[in-house]
Amino acid sequence: MHASTTRRAIGAAVAAAGLVLTLVPATAASADLASDTTFYVDPLSTTAQAAAGLSGQARADAQLLASFPSGSWFTKGTPAEVHAAVDALLDRSSAAGEVPVVVVYNLPFRDCAQYSAGGATSTAEYVAWIDAVADAIGDREAVVIVEPDGLGIIPWYTTINGELEWCRPAEADPATAASERFAQLNHAVDVLTALPGTSVYLDGTHSGWLGVGDISDRLIKAGVAEADGFYLNASNYIETERLLKYGTWISDCIHLDQNSWWQREWCGSQYYPANPDDFSTWGLTDAAYDQAFADTGLARDPESQAHFVIDTSRNGQGPWTAPAGKYSDAEVWCNPPGRGLGIPPTTDTGSALADAFLWIKVPGESDGRCFRGTGGPTDPERGIVDPEAGQWFVEQAAELIALAEPPVARPTCDVEYIVHGTWPGGFNVQIWLKNTGTKPISGWDLAWTLPAGQSVANGWSAAWAVEEGRQHARSLDWNKVIKPGQRTTIGFIGATSSGAAEPLLFTVNGRGCTSS
Repeated sequence: MHASTTRRAIGAAVAAAGLVLTLVPATAASADLASDTTFYVDPLSTTAQAAAGLSGQARADAQLLASFPSGSWFTKGTPAEVHAAVDALLDRSSAAGEVPVVVVYNLPFRDCAQYSAGGATSTAEYVAWIDAVADAIGDREAVVIVEPDGLGIIPWYTTINGELEWCRPAEADPATAASERFAQLNHAVDVLTALPGTSVYLDGTHSGWLGVGDISDRLIKAGVAEADGFYLNASNYIETERLLKYGTWISDCIHLDQNSWWQREWCGSQYYPANPDDFSTWGLTDAAYDQAFADTGLARDPESQAHFVIDTSRNGQGPWTAPAGKYSDAEVWCNPPGRGLGIPPTTDTGSALADAFLWIKVPGESDGRCFRGTGGPTDPERGIVDPEAGQWFVEQAAELIALAEPPVARPTCDVEYIVHGTWPGGFNVQIWLKNTGTKPISGWDLAWTLPAGQSVANGWSAAWAVEEGRQHARSLDWNKVIKPGQRTTIGFIGATSSGAAEPLLFTVNGRGCTSS
């Protein structure tokens, strides 16, 4: 079944269920993700906010993670509330001339009412919500990650192999729940790809989950032909080298199915002819696709095939192998111990089909309370009660940094930001900049984003400027060198309509600093 036929079938199924939803004609205008894209580091990210409430090494760890671009998740709220939140993010990122990663996560029956339960209560409510997101983005640039697990976990879904899956919420109508999910995703793709500056990706699960034919079938039904492609490994731990092959196979499978007599059910995968547990056998599936292209006479076309992005936020050490026989349900996806950060966000992937490595999941935020088949509330593998899903997890953040692959460099600067006085409409700040590294700093550019309503009225001991939405204080000839262990001081008089709150994130020469 081709994309247009699939979309008509979905629309008919939804109409039969008594729902009113118009699938917008496919007029995709979304932008290809440029190879020189700079992803946005949000100074107001949830990571930076978590750091503000911590101290000591935990604070330094959160500040380090806040200096990398990661996904901004939108998971709730009325259409007006999500519009305001997305608009504020896009205002900041556009001023910086950078591209945010926007994660929309509000489908009805999301996560099948498990750890990340919630979401809209109906298709109509979801349509209004996602329309508000699209309206807020407007003509500005953004990468949009559409509904993590939205295709991996579908309520009352029968797979390509005729198997009824495990997600069967009692509140959902078994006759319409699956078709409603595809209608919701098609609508999200339509409104988001109609925007001129978006790159839109659908859930492609990961190579430890669905077979290639199965996820290709779901992606086609969800409108991948109109999207820029799909994403892999969201919030998971699979190795990048495996995901590159898996993503390439999915793209090839969709291309074969949609442009020849080949059927998606025949597509090779990590399960056959390869052995999923023996990566050395995955070349067998590569060869199977070579043969399929030869048999159909179709040529690979990276320009027109579905592209993908990979979440590398926590896959530096690969997935966790639970101790044999220890747990009835090890929940290997849930806050596994001993994991590390993966490749930092970049468009330099070495693959014609892989647009970027991204940190979709915010590293350091919990997957939820993990019981591993026990009664809880303690995570038996860690010996502590894990934070709720999305809350900051101090111990996991420390592990991810310590075990990062490739390793991440610790900050070599520290900023002490001291408000010495306030008065109506103004305040006085002294800043100490310390070199905490082992080499001299020779010339520095200290930058930060002032909280809303604040500005620098008069500064000293630096060259002051506002560029791309950020406040900069640059060294002068007499204070440009800061030796290891030494510090220098600058200051300013600020104007304010909103108090004298401290900025959450500082950089020196583009690299993150800790702040005392």
